[in-house]
Order: sequence, then C-alpha cells, then structure tokens
Amino acid sequence: MDGGLPAALRQSMGRHWEFTFADGRVEIQHPHRGSPYKPPRRPPSWAVLLDGLRKGFAAQGVPQDACLPLRWGRETELTISAVQALDPLLKDGRQHTYRSGFLPQPVVRFTGKRDPSGDLCEGFLTSFVNVSRVQPINSIDEYGSILDGWLTVLSHLGFHARHLSAYGSLSTWHRRQVQGVTLHFRHLDLPLGDIVLLWNTEHPERMAVDLGTGLERLAWARTRMDWYDLVYGRFAKAAPAQTLDAIRTATLLLGHGITPAARGAGGIARRVIGTIAPDSARLGVSALVRASYDYWALFGSPTVPWPAVSSGIEQELDT
Repeated sequence: MDGGLPAALRQSMGRHWEFTFADGRVEIQHPHRGSPYKPPRRPPSWAVLLDGLRKGFAAQGVPQDACLPLRWGRETELTISAVQALDPLLKDGRQHTYRSGFLPQPVVRFTGKRDPSGDLCEGFLTSFVNVSRVQPINSIDEYGSILDGWLTVLSHLGFHARHLSAYGSLSTWHRRQVQGVTLHFRHLDLPLGDIVLLWNTEHPERMAVDLGTGLERLAWARTRMDWYDLVYGRFAKAAPAQTLDAIRTATLLLGHGITPAARGAGGIARRVIGTIAPDSARLGVSALVRASYDYWALFGSPTVPWPAVSSGIEQELDT
C-alpha cells in the first residue's frame, strides 16, 4: 500500500517542494526555507481562526460536519479524536462513516506530555479542539492532494510555506483491524500534527485520510505567545496550571451533561475535578467556567447552562 506514496506525494505537491527519501523515511521542505518568522502584531481571536479554517477547507470543497458527541461510550468513554468518525469504515469494513469533512472536534485525553513533576508541558492540554479533515478516499493520490491542500489552508491563515515542512516514515503500521502510514507536519521547529493514510486490513480498498492538529497548538505556532497566556488569557496567573486545565476540562464535560459519578464518563469528570487545588477555588470557579464555556460554545451548543456547570464543579469540590 505504501509503495506508491513517494510518487503520489511528488505528483500532488509538485516542483515547489524538495523531497528527500532515505532509509524508508521522507522529508518534504520548501526550497527557500530558513527565512525569519514574524508573528502577527494582533493575534486572531479563536472565532476568527476557526472561521479561517472553515473558509479554507470550504474553498477546497470540504464542508464542515457536525462534531461527534463528547460521550462516546464505545471503545473509549469519551471522544478522544475526530478519527473515531471513521470507525465503521476502518474497523468494520463498511462503506459508512459517522462524519466526513472538516471537524473542529473537542476531545479529552490524558496522554499529554508531562514534566518530571507530573505537570503538563507547554503545548499540551487535557481538553482541546482536534482540528481534523477526516474522509474516505479512493486512491493514495488523494492523500498527497489533501496534504497539499492543507498547506494551502495554512497559508490562508498566515503561515508561509517556507516555514512549513512534512516528515515521517513510509513504513506501514498495524493496529488490529486497521493499517496505516503517518506523516507529521511542523511549523519551523514546532510539531503541529499529522496526516494519516488508513485502510481496513481485510478490505484494503476501503481507505481514508485523517489529517489532524490542535486548534490551540495551531494558534501557538502562529502567534508564538506564552502558552498559558494564549490558552487561559487573563486567568493564566490566577491559579496553578493543573487547576486551570482541570476547570477548563470539567466545563467541557459538565457542559455536555456528563456529571461526576463513580464510573464511566462521570468517573472521568470526578477524576478531573479532583485535581483542582482547593485553595484556588475558595472564592468559586464561575469566572473561569464562564470564559471556558464561551470557548467551548464556539464548537457546538453545550446542553447545560454555565451557572449549572459552575455549581456542579463547586458541589463536587465540597464533597
């Protein structure tokens, strides 16, 4: 399956890029790389950045699809990636997907990189927006075209091609019913995400692409702001980063009707709230909850009003 990838990449991306193939790996770089990068004087708002992505994908005929439900309840309790929209096609070999197109998908993961003290490193969050393009494809040629199209989307957001590159192994990996090849992309020295060619092992003609990054990481690469100021704004210095991350994540969970419980998705909500430093919440959590709530509302209407979310977190802290 991966044998034709070099040719597909060259054909799709053309002469404007330099390709290096060695030892089963590929590096794709702009010929005029190395020029200085100047971040924008006024960083775009989250709404403006999201709208830029929406318009960039729409210009390529890729409409935005509805987000997956946050409570997944299948192989994972919560949605952890937009690629789960492709489960019927890739895992069951059926000609069907839950979603297809551009998905700005809120997700919750506990796999973020941590420092020796156990705190999340800069660039990582427990909850974030998985910006993805997920869709079935008919040939590997489309994989190269989608990567090339993504670089065009990034250029419309203010990234210059000379500061972007792609790299990775051309070897196939195997995970139960699914096989794939993964290439990563970065802005200067900052990894942004990846683009994965996927297919069902028993039905290799049933292929799909999952292109993904994080909205917050994308904004970080574009602005080069302090990570905590970027994500938490005026609350960045108000409490330990772990507490800010926990309140942000709890707002997403409770806002979607996932209340603290002994197990399941509710158990995850309880676990998250349990990491909030009590001393940081003595005067309540409503201000940060409201700010977080407004952010999550950009990607779909929460089902629980923000005052009830705030009250739910505070009640759990008092138990």
